[in-house]
Amino acid sequence: MRALYPGSFDPVTFGHLDLIQRASQLFDEVIVAVLRNPNKQPSFSLEERLEQLSSVTSHLPQVRVTSFEGLTVHFALEQDARVILRGLRALSDFEFELQLAHTNASLSDQVDTLFMATAVPHSFLSSSVVKEVARFGGDVQHLVPETVAIDLRRLFNQRVDVSGDR
Repeated sequence: MRALYPGSFDPVTFGHLDLIQRASQLFDEVIVAVLRNPNKQPSFSLEERLEQLSSVTSHLPQVRVTSFEGLTVHFALEQDARVILRGLRALSDFEFELQLAHTNASLSDQVDTLFMATAVPHSFLSSSVVKEVARFGGDVQHLVPETVAIDLRRLFNQRVDVSGDR
């Protein structure tokens, strides 16, 4: 069975990576798909986000990284994915995610949404929080993979030291 994990991944966090790793143990293939949304101005380009995801999931043979635009449920059908994965960090996520799941179900009864609870150590984590910490010079190495931390420091014009020292 194939699952689709869509998102903006701007940038990918350890919370995203945890969900991808756990899903790769449940499904034959997990398609991690970066949404191209012309209405949003991401911090990282589509190409940068695809590279970040490809780099941090390269050890997972059942994971494929790609991008898409348009409706998630239509892309899932095109990819023959019968499950859309969504992560839940807190109760506050549930109402919005349930609304999306019901909307997708109204568009196709061939695709189900599966909610996975985020691992407790990552329950507070979001890409927005990571960018805010990085913007003000905070250490994000415990929030994102090392390559992404370097990209964030570069994005916010901070000194990049590959040893991890600032």
